[in-house]
Amino acid sequence: MSQESVTQGSSTPSQGNAEPEHDKSSLGPLLCWAVVFADIGTSVYYTPGILYQTVHSLAGFFVFLTMSVFVLLTLKYAEVTQRFPQGGGVVTVAAQALNHWVGAVGGMFILVDYFLTAAISSLSGMLYLSVVFTALAPPFVSLSVTIGVLVLLGILNWFGISESAKVSLVGAIIAFVSDLAILVTVFTHISLLDFIGLVGEMFSKGHLTGTSLLIGFAGSFLAFSGLESISQLSPVMKTPRSKVASRALLMVVLTIGITSPLLTILSTLLLPSAAADANQSAQIISLLAGHWGNIVLQTEVAISASALLVFASNTAIIGAYHVFLALARMDFFPEVVLQRNRLRGTPHYAILIATGIPIIVLVAVNGRIDILGDMYAFGLLGAFSLTCLGLDVIRYRERRNAHRLLKARERGGEFVSGGEVESTLLNGFQSDGQTTNGPLSTSFAGSVPVAGSISSASANGNGASSMSHDMVEPEFSRENILGAWPTTDYVLGIITTVLVLLAWGTNLVAKPLATIFGGAFSLLGMGVAYLNYRQHERGGRTPVVITGIEGRMPDAILALLTGNENRDLAVVQSAVSESGGHPIIFLYVSDVPRNREPQMFEVIDPYLDDTAAKTAFGRAEHKARNLKMPRRYIYRMGDKNRVPAVVSGIWQVVHPHDTIVSADDVAEFENINPDRVRYELTSQGKVAHLLKRW
Repeated sequence: MSQESVTQGSSTPSQGNAEPEHDKSSLGPLLCWAVVFADIGTSVYYTPGILYQTVHSLAGFFVFLTMSVFVLLTLKYAEVTQRFPQGGGVVTVAAQALNHWVGAVGGMFILVDYFLTAAISSLSGMLYLSVVFTALAPPFVSLSVTIGVLVLLGILNWFGISESAKVSLVGAIIAFVSDLAILVTVFTHISLLDFIGLVGEMFSKGHLTGTSLLIGFAGSFLAFSGLESISQLSPVMKTPRSKVASRALLMVVLTIGITSPLLTILSTLLLPSAAADANQSAQIISLLAGHWGNIVLQTEVAISASALLVFASNTAIIGAYHVFLALARMDFFPEVVLQRNRLRGTPHYAILIATGIPIIVLVAVNGRIDILGDMYAFGLLGAFSLTCLGLDVIRYRERRNAHRLLKARERGGEFVSGGEVESTLLNGFQSDGQTTNGPLSTSFAGSVPVAGSISSASANGNGASSMSHDMVEPEFSRENILGAWPTTDYVLGIITTVLVLLAWGTNLVAKPLATIFGGAFSLLGMGVAYLNYRQHERGGRTPVVITGIEGRMPDAILALLTGNENRDLAVVQSAVSESGGHPIIFLYVSDVPRNREPQMFEVIDPYLDDTAAKTAFGRAEHKARNLKMPRRYIYRMGDKNRVPAVVSGIWQVVHPHDTIVSADDVAEFENINPDRVRYELTSQGKVAHLLKRW
């Protein structure tokens, strides 16, 4: 992957729901489909053989059964892509909806998924290539070559290769056309009645019980691994993201729906001896092409499958080291992970880990693809489960707050938005220009204050958020959140979560090897995260979660931090001593212009790149953490001239009784209209209290 670049430039605030400008390289529906299909479309090459070892002739039935849950999952992932344009997938969703530690757990789950994807895809690629080059067939040879391929991919990433959506498009089209060619070839030899007979044969040979139904349902999710990659494309996706993601995932559903269930049914029923053989089962799609077609089709499928599987392995390595970088920027992993080599500017330690662990896994299982298949379930379904659960929590909060808003309007009284509902979500939509303030944020994009106006946070399209200049009145409609389709979607989402949790829970019991490996890695990773947090605490900086505000908090103290150590310490000292158990809201407004050029699978988050803000918040938390009062940490971006306006917007929403700023900065906030100003001399410096009785 090429070096991440940050171009310093100004962030232009957008107004209302205006679309931000995007780089011409942003991905549309076709390229997004290509990236996802190039990942998820490779699963059909190894899933039939792996699944056959467990459920035998019923493999195709279970893939077809799980396809319905896959469709429901795509609805949720389309929404995740729309809501979280900074990327991050399960890490972002789980952290915002539940807890930042849960977000870290989600990161461990997706890392397990990426490690096994890299291992199983690269090994499968070599096994398919052995159909053409038989010298690769011996297990020791195929394992050795697979390790060599992973080492080569690691070196290429160290040099800074770029993951190209256009290359993915070529590979995805070749793979899809090859799949269609196999289906056409097979159906020219068997009639529809013969196919119906095969379906009957599938059930006559396999016996369904309650236990086998659960195990088959849970195991067949392997056929749909790769769906999570759509949520990593948010930063490089064209707007409106809602349309791009929906269209891309519709194409994914159609292409996977046409190919995966049918190829699984045909390969396992027409070639049962090959499906039962440990070696041939890993080449079964190519063998199916050769058995019903000719040597040309078999060779083409073997070579194209091998190339696409190696490409999917490289995608997993890139995804893994970007997750490592994100977790390190979030203070879960040591900063050494972020180090880049001087020669190429690439994160060599992160790449080394992302490449080395799949190699270790391959050696540990002695290159047995069936064992890798059993190990796969933990991370994949764990990530699916946390994503679904997190999105359900966010939806629940929105519906709760929408009810509150409606009741307040019916009473004709004042209302301030509650919870983490963003202003545009009160309007029923997540603007594609909007972004939360990071994977650890419970975002505040605006609340409805007393006057009914709303301050809106928007983004420049590259992940850097800024505060809108105008105060606009939202057009709220009950149907937007509480209407028929949103309610149906909400219920379907809960059903999806229950089914995915059921599958994950089944695999935790039925596939102990996956549970041991995934659980051990997750515990190890969380142990590293805990120790890293403690190290920061001992250094005087406690990593904090960027939080939201819940509308009016008239008993709160608003403390403004600027990144100046002495001034900030004075403000923190005063806020802590004056709190009296009341909430403290620490606000940091960055005036450093940023314009990040996003890359695929990269998490774009201005706060995680803002060392000054992280340090300021960390010092404040270190001073205040022993006090038993609620604390909030709000991060906003705005150019230098608009910092006072941003602070004023937050002040108007919160209605704090005391706003504490450094005495040297008080002149900048004339647009705050306090009842009186009181100055205080602390041991760290002089501060001003802007007092207001609302």
